[in-house]
Amino acid sequence: MTLDDDCCTTPGDDNEQQQQPLILERVEKEAGKSWKTVVSHQLKKHCLCTQEKAKAKLLGFFPILKWLPRYQLKDWLLGDIMSGMIVGILLVPQSIAYSLLASQDPIYGLYTSFFSALIYTFLGTSRHISVGIFGVLCLLVGEVVERELALAGYVTEGGSSNNSAILLAGQGNGSAGVECDRSCYAITVGATVTFTAGIYQVLMGIFQVGFISVYLSDSLLSGFATGTSLTILTSQLKYLLGLKIPRAQGWFTLFKTCYSLLTSLGQTNICDLVTSVLCLLVLVPTKAINERFKAKLKAPIPFELFVVIVATLASHYGHFYTDYGSNVAGEIPTGFLPPQMPLWSLIPNVAVDAFSIAIVGFAITVSLSEMFAKKHGYTVDANQEMYAIGFCNILPSFFLCFTTSAALTKTLVKESTGCQTQLSGVVTTLVLLLVLLVIAPVFYSLQKCVLAVIIVVNLRGALLKFTDIPRMWRTNRVDASIWLITMATSALVNTELGIIVGVLVSAFCVLGRTQKAQVLQLGKAGTREHYEDMASYHGLQTHPGVAVFRYEAPIYYANQGLFKKSLYRSLGIDPLKEKARRKKLEKKQQKQQEKATFVKGKEDKTEEGAAINLMLEKNGPNIVRSFVIDCSRILFVDTAGVNALKEVRKDYGELGIKVILAQCNTSVLDALQRGGYYPEDKGDDGGDSQLVFFTIADAIRCVQTFSTSNGDHGSNC
Repeated sequence: MTLDDDCCTTPGDDNEQQQQPLILERVEKEAGKSWKTVVSHQLKKHCLCTQEKAKAKLLGFFPILKWLPRYQLKDWLLGDIMSGMIVGILLVPQSIAYSLLASQDPIYGLYTSFFSALIYTFLGTSRHISVGIFGVLCLLVGEVVERELALAGYVTEGGSSNNSAILLAGQGNGSAGVECDRSCYAITVGATVTFTAGIYQVLMGIFQVGFISVYLSDSLLSGFATGTSLTILTSQLKYLLGLKIPRAQGWFTLFKTCYSLLTSLGQTNICDLVTSVLCLLVLVPTKAINERFKAKLKAPIPFELFVVIVATLASHYGHFYTDYGSNVAGEIPTGFLPPQMPLWSLIPNVAVDAFSIAIVGFAITVSLSEMFAKKHGYTVDANQEMYAIGFCNILPSFFLCFTTSAALTKTLVKESTGCQTQLSGVVTTLVLLLVLLVIAPVFYSLQKCVLAVIIVVNLRGALLKFTDIPRMWRTNRVDASIWLITMATSALVNTELGIIVGVLVSAFCVLGRTQKAQVLQLGKAGTREHYEDMASYHGLQTHPGVAVFRYEAPIYYANQGLFKKSLYRSLGIDPLKEKARRKKLEKKQQKQQEKATFVKGKEDKTEEGAAINLMLEKNGPNIVRSFVIDCSRILFVDTAGVNALKEVRKDYGELGIKVILAQCNTSVLDALQRGGYYPEDKGDDGGDSQLVFFTIADAIRCVQTFSTSNGDHGSNC
């Protein structure tokens, strides 16, 4: 398609070439292929196996095969060993602590950290992120576990048990005749949820839907993390106080938990309370010290591990469990348990929960991996990350683990201590393996309140986001609103609902911006061919009889009505009301004609001419006889948008006002052509085919040339 018009020059022009509008010829598109050809091509592309393709697939699925042969031993080994050891030391107390959040025994947290770090080493594309236990996912898994335990009639903290349900669970787990106690069923539920979430993540990788992470904005994820941090905080208060109350289920868990805490304050265990206060007094300032001097420290000081060691010794030699009734971690076995299949009958019950867990885990992993890849100048594959985190959930689920993802705190520690590759993950697994095989039973006397303190102290970063609310509001009110709504929903209503509401609010905010867009009247900047909003800048000039407008949003079914209303308001002429006024005027004139006698030969005035004369008397020489719509900010138009533009052109054409489009992108040009915007010969308004120009200057020049040469407001370009 070529946009040109030879009528825009007049005889006697001094510079005819200058008056000629810009002419560009579109590149011909390739003819559309039949569906059979497309299907055949895709089958050959994905199913045809060659040696080169098999090698590329293998290297792509196992990124370690790419970077390990190029490993720079002298430059990278020391940093990887140091970072792996430090992260492993930090993971020991955190893995035990976060098991509480997932409603699991401590040993399963160590299993989870071990297997996830090992598997990601082989499958991950990020060099720096640390995959393992993450507080938000532990909370989500714990909520599902507690719900299923209650439904099965198992003992809950502060609740009662149903022995028949215990036997049934054991039989359903493929071990008929063998009882499965609360701990056994809890990890069975957790592993089943983890397996299902991993399947979702692998399927999303297969279908190449890694792009969905872009719909989870930073403000949404930050608000969700902060909201869940409040829920985590309230869920750990019972351990800080030594109370035995069941975890609240359903919606409004924060209020339910607070009510249970207030009604049970009289049962506070003084030993646990004193221990909690002492641990907080140690860990809160020491965490701040690590943060303040992180630039000077080669590695963060593992104060958490020191606290765990001292608290375990004090509890053991002080007989806190036997003498004061303090709640302790209990027996932590050494070695590994035999692999176990998920509870298949439970998958329908947890499928919906597992999907939200899969989305959150993937989004956090991809966002962190991309952030650190950008910082260090390399790239990551979002779909491969989906595979990696999926298999970090599927494979460990057979070894009694729960859901994992990347964790920001441990990733920052890993990066700051000299990590260069995922070989540091192997070092981390060796540290955890030592604990699993030898050291784990030592933590028998460790109080659960100490673990709760570690969880609460690690929430500090998320909770400090509340102090950023004024800054976020000043920077961008839309993003701040998304953050607040997501945070409030996650904390006050329901954790899973929070991310759904956040996505919906984000989508409505994007749509709302297209609904709020207004038609702006533009003016020319001096002698330059540049047009800007007259309401925003001083000194802009207008053209007599020609107005220029810009619409800064797509025109589609949801806002095409608002576009027309805004245009009518900006122009000051509603064509529908104007046509109704003219019809009323015509009827009045007809009545006058019936009573009056007209002289023959007197020039008859048409309805259009009479109306235009009335407007000319009212508005003088500044009346708009044509206007240009600058389409440079219109990203796309759909069928409803094309119809809206056709209606605008037709309605104003009936009033003798010419409508010209300028600076349309190729997407809009194609949509206009498919929608029949260009007339074959003469349009409904009597114009020719030149209704679109590449520049505003060409459109205005063409309109002004004919208005001047013909002296007729109705002339066409």
